[in-house]
Amino acid sequence: MDIYTRYKSLRQRTEDICRPLAIEDYVVQPIVDVSPPKWHLGHTTWFFETFILTPHVQGYQPFNPDYNYVFNSYYETIGNRVIRTDRGNLSRPTVDDIYRYRQHVDEAILKILSAPLEPEVSNLIVLGIHHEEQHQELLYTDIKYILGHNPLFPAYDVTYQPPTLKSTSTNDFIRIKEGLYEIGFKGDGFCFDNELGRHKAYLNEFEISNRLVSNAEYLEFINDGGYSDFRHWHAEGWDWVRNEKITAPLYWHFIDNSWYHYTFRGLEPIDLEASVRHVSYFEAYAYAAWKGLRLPTEFEWEVAAPNFTWGENWEWTESAYLPYPGFKKAPGAIGEYNGKFMVNQKVLRGASAVTSPGHSRLTYRNFFQTNLRWQFTGIRLAK
Repeated sequence: MDIYTRYKSLRQRTEDICRPLAIEDYVVQPIVDVSPPKWHLGHTTWFFETFILTPHVQGYQPFNPDYNYVFNSYYETIGNRVIRTDRGNLSRPTVDDIYRYRQHVDEAILKILSAPLEPEVSNLIVLGIHHEEQHQELLYTDIKYILGHNPLFPAYDVTYQPPTLKSTSTNDFIRIKEGLYEIGFKGDGFCFDNELGRHKAYLNEFEISNRLVSNAEYLEFINDGGYSDFRHWHAEGWDWVRNEKITAPLYWHFIDNSWYHYTFRGLEPIDLEASVRHVSYFEAYAYAAWKGLRLPTEFEWEVAAPNFTWGENWEWTESAYLPYPGFKKAPGAIGEYNGKFMVNQKVLRGASAVTSPGHSRLTYRNFFQTNLRWQFTGIRLAK
């Protein structure tokens, strides 16, 4: 697919994700980690305007100079911004304003895509495409949190069908021999800077499960008192369980002696055969400890992943999010993209059912804080 067509398809898909929403849904922000859908629509547009149109298109006039303050996410180089917790207080600009903003920027980007591009501009547009694909996944996860915390549990789309993956019901462990392995991105295609710095890692022999932990298996942990036994938890995780009164994965509800969970189709009985999702690192670690097993490191995961099906849920690893050897931040604001977050986070590997098509790679390094679970996060065990 050429870059012109890819850009048009990308921008349309973002709006298609928002199509089932009511106008009132666009501005809700229940917690700091969740941004209103309206903000995602504006921020992804701001990215193309700020990093491509304004510096590289002579005579370009920003749609609204105030939008730099409203839609800058965390780029200190770009200037002041609305604090993250206030994104849900922005009744203005309106949803219609933001769709007009998207149209304004799209017309300008498509115009420059109709002519030969300088390599720097082409690379920035490709980065912008992958950036918006990340926000497409965030739109899905944030919309689910917004509607899943509405006391009426309204459906996002009663016809929603998640992508299906070929997975096995047999729980087998794959043995990987000890040795020196190459880790990190290799090739000529796109990757994020945190995947670069291909290097060798020595791994002891290990075994890793060929499938994710199921809801039925995780329910055994709950029924065995897993959330009330400190022995399975890190000290910080145990404090989190007690302080937040955590008793089950996010979106699980015990109603009339049965377990239900919120899905994009509304509240439904839990499918015991499906993989458990929306668990924190704390929960993933505790479950593994309860089983007498552990989580894989991100290096083990990358080496073993060609041997199993992945992509249903992001998979917690036992690796801290750190730079690879030789990692260097890019100059300017683009350098703030990944490197500034390399502290106090755990790496997740794989992809999820709401990851944009074509966005996943074996070397992709996602990362979140240990208590977060609004993403589609699951558990694969190792030993």
